[in-house]
Amino acid sequence: MPGTTPTSELRRRWRASALPELRGVVLDLGAGSGIAADHLASGVAWLALEPRRSIEPALRARLERRSGSRLLTAPAEAIPLESGSVDAVIASTVLCSVRDPARALDEVRRVLRPGGRLVFFEHVAGERGSWTSVLQAVYAPLSRLIDHGCDPHRDTAASIRAAGFASVEVKRMLTPGVLGTVEPLIEGVAVA
Repeated sequence: MPGTTPTSELRRRWRASALPELRGVVLDLGAGSGIAADHLASGVAWLALEPRRSIEPALRARLERRSGSRLLTAPAEAIPLESGSVDAVIASTVLCSVRDPARALDEVRRVLRPGGRLVFFEHVAGERGSWTSVLQAVYAPLSRLIDHGCDPHRDTAASIRAAGFASVEVKRMLTPGVLGTVEPLIEGVAVA
């Protein structure tokens, strides 16, 4: 079976390699528990964006512990920051959940300074016609209802490429999925 490394391990490795390199003001889209903050350099100003008014206790604790951090309560489609105000944006399994991926990516480009980077780790749609893609299409409506809007059948790589970044690097990976499927993942960097 392609890919024997579980998604959680791939995500952990990505965080450990991609996030410590970020500097300046870093926006964490859909910060969730705030685990990304644990991997950022101490001098980074971490902005945690969450659309929900009620946040996880782990996120609150990380915000309290990290100097220069701030919670922004808003959707990714309407980031409450000035244009060109951040050096990097983190998107870790969040672009599957936004209501309008193109609008969210437009907002990411807007708030990034020239040369700023979007670093991402996302699960994406399987190849068209594959058993994975068929299963994703079947359970996507349920997933959107019970998993914070997550649509596992999105072609997020295509959305990032179409968003108008100066350059986009995407690495595709496969990890074991359910019922004999594989879970397709991408990681990479898009530069404003």
